[in-house]
Amino acid sequence: MRIKVLGCAGAEYPGSNSPAFLIDNEILLDAGTITSALGWKGQMRIRTIFITHAHLDHIRSIPFLADNIVMTDTAHRVTIYSIPSVIRTMRRNLFNSAVWPDFTVIPRPDDAILTLLKAEEGRPVRAGKYTVTPFRVSHTVPSVGYLVEDGKGRTVFYTGDTGPTNGTWKRIGKRKIHCLIIDVSFPNALEELAIRTGHMTPSLLRAELAKMANQPDRVYVTHPKPRHRRTIEAQIRKMGMGRVRLLREGETIRI
Repeated sequence: MRIKVLGCAGAEYPGSNSPAFLIDNEILLDAGTITSALGWKGQMRIRTIFITHAHLDHIRSIPFLADNIVMTDTAHRVTIYSIPSVIRTMRRNLFNSAVWPDFTVIPRPDDAILTLLKAEEGRPVRAGKYTVTPFRVSHTVPSVGYLVEDGKGRTVFYTGDTGPTNGTWKRIGKRKIHCLIIDVSFPNALEELAIRTGHMTPSLLRAELAKMANQPDRVYVTHPKPRHRRTIEAQIRKMGMGRVRLLREGETIRI
């Protein structure tokens, strides 16, 4: 499994892109960054997108991808999965022919560029050679993380945006997670703000890892606010969390 980090920042600045993780060039976890990070051929290889929640920084590149697809006049199609509330929000507020053309009916309702499908929490979805299972996480809006498993038993869990939670780890149970990609948006001094907005700090991350039945082999931090990135990184080092590091945009993780 190869995961290319198209974006992993918690805010936009030059050199900081919104979250998107591309698995084997075809499957996306979140879609905050696509068209500004991938060339034409890369965009046309994307087949499936899994969205954690409906906040703009996790869905904003989908409209531009759809526009690029329709301009090619090809048969390329993309399927988007998420929990029902997220699908409803995207239909109502994004693809509504007001803020953007409704690419769920273009070029034809029976052959649209985008297909939006509902995924149920705890029930796996097949995507190529992978199974992808949504698990509820703790955020300010309905949100899920995704457990991605290949045919060899290798797994990655991507939380999307999350604050402290007991339920997620209880539902995942004793499954082995080889790679955890988890939200740490704020430094320790802003813990109150992190909890109120459904995010984490290094201290909260350490407490969260202690709740897991099986410790992940590797832990990657996503969604740091760019102005706090260095502080978060320093605090993680000082706390002695050796297997934890911040992701870099453009890098490829191999599981």
